[in-house]
Amino acid sequence: GNTACRLAGDEFMVVLPDASSPEQVIRQCETVMAEFRRPFDIEGRQLFMSLSIGAAVFPDHALDAEILMRNADTALFESKRAGPGHFRVFHPDMNTRLMAYVSTRNALHVALERKEFELHYQPQIGLKDADVVGVEALIRWRRPGQPLHQPGDFIAVAEESGLIVPIGTWVLHEACRQAAHWHRTGWHTVRMAVNVSPLQFQSGTLVKDVAAALEDSGLPPRCLELELTESVLMGKEEEAICTVRDLKNLGISLSIDDFGTGYSNLAYLQRFRFDRLKIDRSFILGLEQGTDAPAIVQAVLQMARHLNLRTTAEGIENASTASRLTDMGCDEAQGYHYARPLPAPALDRWREAFLQQATV
Repeated sequence: GNTACRLAGDEFMVVLPDASSPEQVIRQCETVMAEFRRPFDIEGRQLFMSLSIGAAVFPDHALDAEILMRNADTALFESKRAGPGHFRVFHPDMNTRLMAYVSTRNALHVALERKEFELHYQPQIGLKDADVVGVEALIRWRRPGQPLHQPGDFIAVAEESGLIVPIGTWVLHEACRQAAHWHRTGWHTVRMAVNVSPLQFQSGTLVKDVAAALEDSGLPPRCLELELTESVLMGKEEEAICTVRDLKNLGISLSIDDFGTGYSNLAYLQRFRFDRLKIDRSFILGLEQGTDAPAIVQAVLQMARHLNLRTTAEGIENASTASRLTDMGCDEAQGYHYARPLPAPALDRWREAFLQQATV
C-alpha cells in the first residue's frame, strides 16, 4: 500500500499512507536502513550502498503536500550532515538551523568576492634556543558590522558547502605572500604552516595550487609547511600517497596535525613522508593535571625521534609546561604562553620584543 518514486538523480520519495505518527515513520526508516545494510548481489558481486533519509509526517509537520515535501527535504539535509546511514524526522528547529546555514554560506560567497578574510599568525618557538622558528596561519573573517569571526564560526559551513576549497586556496596564496615578505626583509628562517582541509586535499588541484602560490610569491619551498590531519589521509590511501609524494617533490615540508585525537594510525607515519608531528593540545594541557598525559606525550616524543620526525607541542599556556616539554625533548612549542594569533604587523612587533628579551 506504499508508493515509491524517483524524484531526480539519486533522490527518491516514499509515501506511507498508513503511517500517521512520527513513531511509525521511525520504525519504517529503521526497516529500510536494516535492508540497506545487507549487500546487493549483482552478477555475482556483493555491493554495499548507504543512504540518508529525511521524513515528515502529516498532519504533525504540515497540512500542505508541498510544505510536507519541503520539510522532509530539510530533514534529509540534517541526516546528510550526520553522515551516510542516518535518518532524521523533521523538527521545526531544523528550519532555523537550515536558514542559519544558508545565510552563512551565502555570506561566505560574498566574503570571498569582497576579500573580507584575513590571516593572523601564531608563532612557533624552538624550545632549545628560544628562537621564533615559524608561524601558523589562521584565518579570520572580518564581516562588516560584526565582531571578528573565529574559524569555529564558519569553517564547518565552508566545509559542508565546498567553499573551503576556494577559501583554502586564498589562505595558501596569502600566507605564502606574507612569508615571502618576511623572508625578503631578513627573516630567512621563517617557516609558514598552513592547514589543509580534507576537501582541499582531495580536490585534485592542491599540488597545482601550492606550486602556483610558491611561484607567485617567490617564497622558497623550504619555508612552506602544510599541516594535514589524519582524516585527510583516510579513505583513498593510494591517491593520498601520490598527492603527498607530489607535494614533497615541490620541496615543501609536511606535518601531521592534532596527533593522538583520531585513529592515530602509526602506519600513516611510515607510509607518508612527514617531517613533523604536532601533539594535540589536549595532551599538553594534561601534563599539569596528574593524568596519563605525561606518559603519552613522552611515548609520542620517543616514537617521533625514532622516525626522525621533528615535534611541535600545541596549547602551551605557562612556563612550567614549556620547561617540562624541553626536558622531555620536544623540539618546538606553540600557545598562548608565547602569543595569541596576531596580524602580521603586530607579530613583527611581538617578535622584535621576544628576541630582545631572549638575548638579555
